[in-house]
Amino acid sequence: MNNVKISIRFFEDREVRAIWDEENSKWWFSVLDVVAVLTDQDDYLKNRNYWKYLKAKLKKENSQVVSTTTQFKILAPDGKKRLSDMLDFSGIITLGKEFPSKKANRFIEWFTFGDESIDGKSKTKAYALFNSSFINSIEVGTTKGLQQIHAYLFGGLYDFAGKIRQKNISKGGFQFAVSHFLGETLNQIEEMPETTFDEIVEKYVEMNIAHPFIEGNGRSARIWLDLILKKRLMKCVDWSKISKKEYMEAMKLSPTNSTTLKTLLSNALTNRINDREMFMKGIDYSYYYEEND
Repeated sequence: MNNVKISIRFFEDREVRAIWDEENSKWWFSVLDVVAVLTDQDDYLKNRNYWKYLKAKLKKENSQVVSTTTQFKILAPDGKKRLSDMLDFSGIITLGKEFPSKKANRFIEWFTFGDESIDGKSKTKAYALFNSSFINSIEVGTTKGLQQIHAYLFGGLYDFAGKIRQKNISKGGFQFAVSHFLGETLNQIEEMPETTFDEIVEKYVEMNIAHPFIEGNGRSARIWLDLILKKRLMKCVDWSKISKKEYMEAMKLSPTNSTTLKTLLSNALTNRINDREMFMKGIDYSYYYEEND
């Protein structure tokens, strides 16, 4: 499959990869990833052997799980793309029921809820942004540009989509910019230079401190940051190289010391600015950063 669309879902810090089937308009999910989640096993060979045993058992029982399994090429531990068993949405639900445990129940609840949540719907919109003509009309590095992104991601989901907040907000004891002076603050941020990598990150840090929206700031601002990097440096961030823990810790430090954040982002820069898979993967990680632990 050329130009394949890959999605990464996260359950308890474990990846569940999916591939979009354009012909049938649905996602196919990696069976081995789900087995790894439900057995809490990191060893690829052990997961493969477990699935081989379970698959044979289910085949003898004439389970529909086996009959509905298909194969797509997906990245293996050796770095090469190899054919791997995949199941669609209903197949994964059926497979999950073969693991009678509280963890399996939590997994099924998480799996069925994900796409119908506000974040799930917003993430679908974020995926679509890559192929839309709208992305080329977004103002780069401005408050209006950030509002355009936010309105696109959350339009129809929040009544405040794209609107600058008019009340004070805080998170984890940190008070974001005072709403009364937010307009002036955003004007000052907009005037900040964005010629070098350090300048761009400083501008990103200040926009995070401003936190202009009630909700959805991080998801919008990371796209905003990538658009600046793309325009000014012909680079973007490979967010999959930055763990959630590293990113959150660096952002907490950034208002007083942005060195850690700059190092993280610098090490994750790539010139694959027009790569669809890079963009999609970035959206997956960006939304993952915002999930509650």
